[in-house]
Amino acid sequence: MLTHPDLSPRSGGTEADRFEKIFNYHAIISSVDLMASLEDLSDNLDVNSLETDDLADFAAMATSKKVITRVDWEKKLNDVKVRKEDMNKLVMNFLVTEGYVEAAEKFRLESGTEPDIDLATITDRMAVKKAVQSGNVEDAIEKVNDLNPEILDTNPQLYFHLQQQRLIELIRNGKVEEALEFAQEELAPRGEENQGFLQELERTVALLAFEDVTNCPVGELLDISQRLKTASEVNAAILTSQSHEKDPKLPSLLKMLVWVQNQLDEKAAYPRITDLSTAALEDPAS
Repeated sequence: MLTHPDLSPRSGGTEADRFEKIFNYHAIISSVDLMASLEDLSDNLDVNSLETDDLADFAAMATSKKVITRVDWEKKLNDVKVRKEDMNKLVMNFLVTEGYVEAAEKFRLESGTEPDIDLATITDRMAVKKAVQSGNVEDAIEKVNDLNPEILDTNPQLYFHLQQQRLIELIRNGKVEEALEFAQEELAPRGEENQGFLQELERTVALLAFEDVTNCPVGELLDISQRLKTASEVNAAILTSQSHEKDPKLPSLLKMLVWVQNQLDEKAAYPRITDLSTAALEDPAS
């Protein structure tokens, strides 16, 4: 049985403190003032007027990195203010989007942060996702239609992928004749209308040509990762139908943090975060 990890808030605000450290840190290294100051020297000098020795000194200075001490860096971090309400909304957005309904309810009660959708709908959405992950695609389709029939009516690609997953499950269970009949009646007509669907159908049916799927070039269709891919697609479609982002905002913010750090690494040596799970600063290499 698939279970979610416990993401409910801990006493003492440990998670909140860690989020605040990351948000403050991100605000500092995103500042264009720091990068701009490193380029002031090259912008204000007339290279043509320099002597050879001066040019050598300038080249060395241009390639050297500014060193920012931990004391200075932490002082800058302390000067950055991030609203608690904004952090709480990001956390709630993550819990809701990822489907941690119990954690979201606890966080709502403890922080006073209201989710932007009815938490009861999370349970229904997770039931659909778990049905796909367990290979019970027919049940998942029925549950989606119970939630909102327009989701599949207006998304032919999603419906095809769910039907394709049904075909994969029939093949997985060795129901060859039933799989061929299902492919011919349910999927082939859609393949005639869409070249992309036809190619995916051909790849899926190719599984039947191999007794040992470990040697099949499309054997990855039988991997659990294929179920997870389809489940994720369904989850995103349900969220979109509820006018909610299909992806949580927090991972995007962390990706931006990593990217900005990589950019700043070219300009300066500074205490950086290497482990996002702890948000601990590590001093620059000497």
